[in-house]
Amino acid sequence: MEARLEATRVKRNWLLSLPALVLLLVGASGPLLIVLVYSFMEPGDYSGVVWKPTFDAWVQIFFSRDIFDDTLGLADAHLTIFWRSVRLSLLTTLITIAFGLPTAYFIATRPGRARVFWLFLITIPFWTNLLVRTFAILEMIRSEGLINTWLQNLGLISEPLQIMYTDTAVLIGMAYVYLPLMVLPLYAAIERFDFRLVEAGYDLYANRWQVLRRVILPIVKPGIVAGSILVFVPSLGAYVTPRVLGGGKNMMIGNFIELQFGQGRNWPLGSSLSILLLLIVMVALLFYVRVSTRESER
Repeated sequence: MEARLEATRVKRNWLLSLPALVLLLVGASGPLLIVLVYSFMEPGDYSGVVWKPTFDAWVQIFFSRDIFDDTLGLADAHLTIFWRSVRLSLLTTLITIAFGLPTAYFIATRPGRARVFWLFLITIPFWTNLLVRTFAILEMIRSEGLINTWLQNLGLISEPLQIMYTDTAVLIGMAYVYLPLMVLPLYAAIERFDFRLVEAGYDLYANRWQVLRRVILPIVKPGIVAGSILVFVPSLGAYVTPRVLGGGKNMMIGNFIELQFGQGRNWPLGSSLSILLLLIVMVALLFYVRVSTRESER
């Protein structure tokens, strides 16, 4: 009797989740499957694909073919774009940790009403569009922007600093855009922190650096990992911020994929790049799941 009731309950749960599963299958898996199939086809003359199976698009990611003797060599431009994307994403993650950890610690140690007020300020950027926030940073760092104007008025520089259309501009923009995604999980981890452990550390003659390194950081590590994933993943596939602040010269993977589907008219290469980016993100998420599982077991 109990087995029959359990089978009925499982069947009912599957039926209740069926609409969501169908939506995910059609809305997510379907387009991904199309992109995967396109990555193994030949590019059309003006766009689209020719239905001839080939691995050329995957080879083109890392290698380029010489137009004279048809030999293969490393695709330096592609590898440069990949390296820039990974490097800027990692730097963005480190910068957001450096600014997000003290910010989250400050908020978590405030009284109740003040804590709500500071959290409200952190969430305000989510009220505006990403493009609007990016243009706000543009107005700050351009040659006639606020930063250069203030520095010139203070006499610290004689001519404007060229920040726009550089990797530095893209890094500043992404750090500003994704900083709240780091602060919130860190705040959630620090809020549950038992500050009596800090007092115990001081009682055992530990200095502030030792308390931070041996007491606080190990306990809030899940929040650091979660925030790092939330920052690294969208940074790796960022399109708007590099396009506006990089000016098209400092291209990242997201811009390179858009170029292949647009002006490049090489849909198989764009599809293979998209699948490769998806695989990188999956590896990052699997790493997060593994770390979270290990922390839960501990």
